[in-house]
Amino acid sequence: MILSDVTLRAMMARGELLVEPFEQYLLQPASIDLRLGSHFLKVDENATDTIRMDQPVRYVEMTMEEIVIPPHSFLLASTMEYVRLPIDVTAFVEGRSSIGRIGLFVQNAGWVDPGFEGELTLELFNANRQPIRLQSGRRVCQLVFARMDQATSIPYRGKYQGQRRPVGSRIYEDSDPRRP
Repeated sequence: MILSDVTLRAMMARGELLVEPFEQYLLQPASIDLRLGSHFLKVDENATDTIRMDQPVRYVEMTMEEIVIPPHSFLLASTMEYVRLPIDVTAFVEGRSSIGRIGLFVQNAGWVDPGFEGELTLELFNANRQPIRLQSGRRVCQLVFARMDQATSIPYRGKYQGQRRPVGSRIYEDSDPRRP
């Protein structure tokens, strides 16, 4: 079940759901808008000729109030808001329609697990032939919350728990028994 603005407001008032800093205009009928932070990562293209899943990726870190994403380019960013989900609620990260209409694709692997806490790392892709200038503090995505049929027995405690600022891929830390 998707949670309404009434339910989200009540959950925040009781401290069950945390979105900080929170401004009333961020609350939508069935979601909460999140704003772009001022911290960014881009893959250091000069550090390697191939990105590998079994080795750390090198990134260039930037802190700025405005950033330009060149055409057909990828960038990691963080939300301004720090969120904490209860263990019986999950959230979907969706780009705002107004953002998609200018050709900016916003992802976060699309999913926030129950029990997650931290700033969200957003994956931004400019699908245009023109650069896009972004300003920190602007609403860029939204969280749509859904209540689970029951609280999870295994809340999220993964490698991105508690993150501040954008965090690059840590796929190299994955243990996959079928990996050669």
